[in-house]
Amino acid sequence: MTTKYFGAKGWTPERIGSLVGKTYLITGANTGSGFEASRILLAKGAKVVMLNRNASKSAAAIAALKQQLGKDIDVSFVQMDLAELASVHKAAQQVLQSTAKIDALICNGAIAQVAKQEFTKDGFESHLGVNHYGHFLLCGLLFDRIEESQGRIVVVSSEGYKMGLKTMQFDDMNWDKNYHPNHTYCHSKLAQMMFAYELQNRIKDAGKRVEVYVCHPGASKTSLINDKASRATRIIFGIMAMLPIVQSAEKGAYPEIMCATETGLKQRAYYGPTGFQYFVGPVDECKLEAFAHDEQVCQTLWQLSEQQTGFNWAL
Repeated sequence: MTTKYFGAKGWTPERIGSLVGKTYLITGANTGSGFEASRILLAKGAKVVMLNRNASKSAAAIAALKQQLGKDIDVSFVQMDLAELASVHKAAQQVLQSTAKIDALICNGAIAQVAKQEFTKDGFESHLGVNHYGHFLLCGLLFDRIEESQGRIVVVSSEGYKMGLKTMQFDDMNWDKNYHPNHTYCHSKLAQMMFAYELQNRIKDAGKRVEVYVCHPGASKTSLINDKASRATRIIFGIMAMLPIVQSAEKGAYPEIMCATETGLKQRAYYGPTGFQYFVGPVDECKLEAFAHDEQVCQTLWQLSEQQTGFNWAL
């Protein structure tokens, strides 16, 4: 059963007080909702560390933020490619050396609708490798620092989680037999959710002090649909973007910021826009489908993820 926490208006950044002394890490933070989340957190006095693949775009994003908010904001960039496990290891090591506390790690970076099957450097289907395995490893490598800070992990999923198979395709995780841009994307976003809910269980059993939240951005005007998507997909989303069923990237950032900053939220839940088809509307708790936290599937995915990333969590 869903709970409405924030009334008819839903959650907005007006609820955030001063974030001076707080540190937030955001993957995929140089464009779209990740950029907007960075801007809002920085405006409240927080320190933001961007974890992005592209150095030049990150420099441009930081320059834009300083132009908007002032040159004294505390924003920095660590280069990290979620599609390469070695890059995730290197970035995590850099973060641990330079960042004394992590109040929240926001797993925002993602790819979507890749028209033809592609693989990461480590041989994973690209959606699953970037959206799930990369974040699974990053969260594991930084977990102790997050726990020392009594911090949070925020997993940004998608309404796509209920548009695909509604389970894990364990017999063919790379989708060699039935690759489909949307179904494979949805598979990866469901994997992210299942990771989060299994992590909640393991944290509880281990008596650790990390909160884990799952949200979605609704339908937002971001660069998620790019030139790797089919022409038809780009045209359809381009038309949608002109309709009132698609919101701004700024509003798409609200759920992840809420999950990173708001107190009193329950963890076994799913947050985002609550209006038409969950595309737009007031940000609050959304209905969570039971298959997204099927314990047996979640546990199997966790074990497989440890094997594939070569990282065993101490939980």
